[in-house]
Amino acid sequence: MRPVEASDFDALYAVGSDPEVWAVHPDRERYKPDRFRAYFDGGLAARTALVAVDQATAQVIGWSRYSEKNMGPGEVEIGWTFLGRAYWGGAYNGQMKRLMIGHAFQFVERVLLSIGESNVRSRRAAEKIGARALPDRPCPSPQGPGVPYLYYAIERGDFGERLDG
Repeated sequence: MRPVEASDFDALYAVGSDPEVWAVHPDRERYKPDRFRAYFDGGLAARTALVAVDQATAQVIGWSRYSEKNMGPGEVEIGWTFLGRAYWGGAYNGQMKRLMIGHAFQFVERVLLSIGESNVRSRRAAEKIGARALPDRPCPSPQGPGVPYLYYAIERGDFGERLDG
C-alpha cells in the first residue's frame, strides 16, 4: 500500500473498468470513465487514498482510503476499497485491511468500515477480518438518500486477537 498519485489513474482504471468489480456495489456504474474519474479525483483530493500493489508483480491491483468525515473522537473510517477480480477470494483484501487498521490504531481507538447494505461481498469480507456490524449507529450514505449503508467496527483492543493470521 502506498499513497495514490495522479499518475495512478490509468492503472487503477484498468482494474476498475471491469463492471464485475462494481456489480454488488451501490454505484454499479463506477466502471464508466466519468464515474470512475469522479471516484478517483475524490480520493486524490482527500489525500487519504492508498494504492494496493502486488509485491510479486508490481501490478496495481486496487485501492482503499481513510476518512474522518462523520467520525467521532478516536475514530477513523476505512472504505472505498476495490480489488481487481483476479485478487478476489484470496488474502489480498485481508492484508490491505490489516495494514491500514494497524496503521490507524497508532492514532485512534476504533476503525469503522462503511459498507452498502446490499454489498454482501464487502460485508462478508468485513466480518471475516473481525468487524462487527453497528446496526444502531446511523451511517450516512455516500450514494445519497435511498441507498442504505451500515457501519462495521473493529476496536483497538480486539485488533491483534481478531486479525492474527
